[in-house]
Amino acid sequence: MFISDNIKLATRNFRTRKLRTFLTVLGISVGIGAILFLVSLGYGLQKLLLEKIAKSDTLSTLDVAATNSSLIKIDQTVIDNLSKIPNVMEVSRMQNIMSICKLGDISSQVTLNAVNVNYFRLGGIEPTTGKLFQKDDALEVILSQGAINSMGIDAETSPIGKEIQIELITSSILEKDGNTIEDKDNTSPLGQKFIIIGIIDDDADSYGFIPLNWTERAGLKNYNSLKIKVTDQKKIDEVRNNIIDRGLSVMALSDTVDQANKIFSVIQIILALFGIVALIVSAIGMFNTMTISLLERTNEIGIMKSLGASNRDIRFLFLTESILIGAFGGIGGVIIGFIGSSAINLGFNFLAIRLGGQSVNVFYTPAWFILFVLIFSTIIGFVTGIYPAERASKLNPLVALRYK
Repeated sequence: MFISDNIKLATRNFRTRKLRTFLTVLGISVGIGAILFLVSLGYGLQKLLLEKIAKSDTLSTLDVAATNSSLIKIDQTVIDNLSKIPNVMEVSRMQNIMSICKLGDISSQVTLNAVNVNYFRLGGIEPTTGKLFQKDDALEVILSQGAINSMGIDAETSPIGKEIQIELITSSILEKDGNTIEDKDNTSPLGQKFIIIGIIDDDADSYGFIPLNWTERAGLKNYNSLKIKVTDQKKIDEVRNNIIDRGLSVMALSDTVDQANKIFSVIQIILALFGIVALIVSAIGMFNTMTISLLERTNEIGIMKSLGASNRDIRFLFLTESILIGAFGGIGGVIIGFIGSSAINLGFNFLAIRLGGQSVNVFYTPAWFILFVLIFSTIIGFVTGIYPAERASKLNPLVALRYK
């Protein structure tokens, strides 16, 4: 028997038993769709989170700071030594200092981060509104929404382009015979007006960023932290150990990302298990359909065998039918999964925008996973059809012809 003849005979039952075949395919589709929907949700949440905290440069960047118990201060000498470590591409500095920012008659205490221009790229920092400064001596400042609010700027008024005055709060310590006799804070005006060029959407804290050159001019020589870019992400551990040996504290965002990926892998497995339960129920329904099809076609099998059809032909006939049902179920499942995820995502974004949030995509389906579920559903169809196919192939022609 030719393969084309087998396929025509296998699909004939689709035409003669349309409703039953449709319901069987729909059952498989719902199971596959549930798996696709739930796993896509897990991938979407993972992608959404990692996009917020990680970019290509940040994954190969180390955050370096002096340990609490260390007497080592991060100054230019330390930075020069760190720059000579093998596989270190670039070093970006940051000074953290309290300040008083004045806008007109209103003053507010703001934590300023004085940074190099490349600090933003290595840290993955971007303003929600406005832009980043491009020169280390620019008369520009980027503020958080919390800092903007503390200076009394109306929410409906754009702060971009407004000028502020900045006074650094520095500490002076007087000692006598090794004992501290006076410890007080002084203000050091920078003597320039800074233009607000960017806003970071964070109204919980009052902070900002200014070019590092201005705090260095004010006499601040030590740095609170560094960002060190490594030439290759695979070299991170080697560089990190080298820096730790020098008495400094080191953190890598890639460690956090790895932990997050492991957690989301577990979440995706759990979500997939819920979908597999629905698929098992659908597979049982498919097995029932194939068994009923065997009983209904017993006479037909007897006739085919009496005309010369082999056991192999009969087995192939039933397996072809079950595989096609599984494949169609997989295609239907992909369609149901995408329709369901698109509808939920649309509703979620509509609600988020109405509440003042941002539109995001909480579902993400890798191309390889779509191919996987299609192959998986076809395998389910094959496995479900094995028993009915074996049973049909072993029927005695005489018994099959007498069957009613």
